[in-house]
Amino acid sequence: MPCADGNVSPGFDVSCIMSQNRIDNVRILSEELLRTPAAIKKELPLPAESEAFILRAREELCNILEGKDHRLFALVGPCSIHDVDSAFEYAKRLKQVADAASDTLLVVMRVYFEKPRTTVGWKGLINDPLLDGSFQIDEGMKRARGLLLKIAELGLPTGTEALDPVVPQYLGELATWTAIGARTTGSQTHREMASGLSTPVGFKNGTDGNMRVAIDAIKAVSSPHHFLGISQEGQGAVFRTSGNRHTHIVLRGGDRPNYDAEHIAECEEELRSASLPLNIVVDCSHGNSGKNPERQPDVLRDCVSQIAAGNKSIVGFMLESNIEKGNQEIITGGTPLKDGVSITDACLDWDATERVLRSMHDDLVKVLPARNRAQK
Repeated sequence: MPCADGNVSPGFDVSCIMSQNRIDNVRILSEELLRTPAAIKKELPLPAESEAFILRAREELCNILEGKDHRLFALVGPCSIHDVDSAFEYAKRLKQVADAASDTLLVVMRVYFEKPRTTVGWKGLINDPLLDGSFQIDEGMKRARGLLLKIAELGLPTGTEALDPVVPQYLGELATWTAIGARTTGSQTHREMASGLSTPVGFKNGTDGNMRVAIDAIKAVSSPHHFLGISQEGQGAVFRTSGNRHTHIVLRGGDRPNYDAEHIAECEEELRSASLPLNIVVDCSHGNSGKNPERQPDVLRDCVSQIAAGNKSIVGFMLESNIEKGNQEIITGGTPLKDGVSITDACLDWDATERVLRSMHDDLVKVLPARNRAQK
């Protein structure tokens, strides 16, 4: 055995001895300090007026989930944010529709800064804001926070996906709603984190269409948890939570769509068996649209028909939408990116988005006030 002074006992195999840098962080190429949440918040503070607005929006969303507000929750916006200027232009357009449809819809802009990847690819604005693999995360965090502050000042609620457990410490107070994606709904880390989030949380069914994983998540996060994280000062900390009861399932399809009346009834029964509120949000994209953005309005119209026919469990929907339709690839050193076009999933264009939202408002403006969900 090695001696305390570093010498080696006779007969010991010297090749087995490793210095500290050969044992710890063996595959880490570099380490760069990130500014603390407190430091970035000091540079980009939340004004009192915006704080009051976000609190009101969260309360309204909670009231929808509790059956106290007859409106539907509508998460609408780009698959991901890569250009904050185009995103804010989109937000201004969405705000006008949100105001016009405010008696039927609580419109929340989809503002996703993190993208889970099945293999590899661009991981989102926070990780790679310059789209060139330089991973200037400090700059990405500033751009993300700055955009959320501008949208809040505009008077439009925002919803994000929580992927990295550290990010909510930087941005969490600016969101009205949070998603846990299909790839992470079954993750213990994300369930623990969701139990402490300050927003309502939607859990997507699994990529194969499995609803049970999301229902198990909803049950899990309603209980207190403890987990490791960082404090506002950037120090490692143990967080203990009270649990989050404002959660719901998001049906996003899987091997086949699951937004139709048969699957909605199946989901209702699963929720009922688990003694959970019958709150269902339908993602009109992903498996429910066959990844064809132009099918999203058809999915939404089916949901409207179900509500008009007496459904009481559908409380919201999600649309992937951008200024322009489709998507585009990042080509380093190639053709510049087009403004308002997604660089991840293909999206519905703005004109089609506005038409379907206004049509939905007209179809449900008299239906929703008579829809009694108080028993939940």
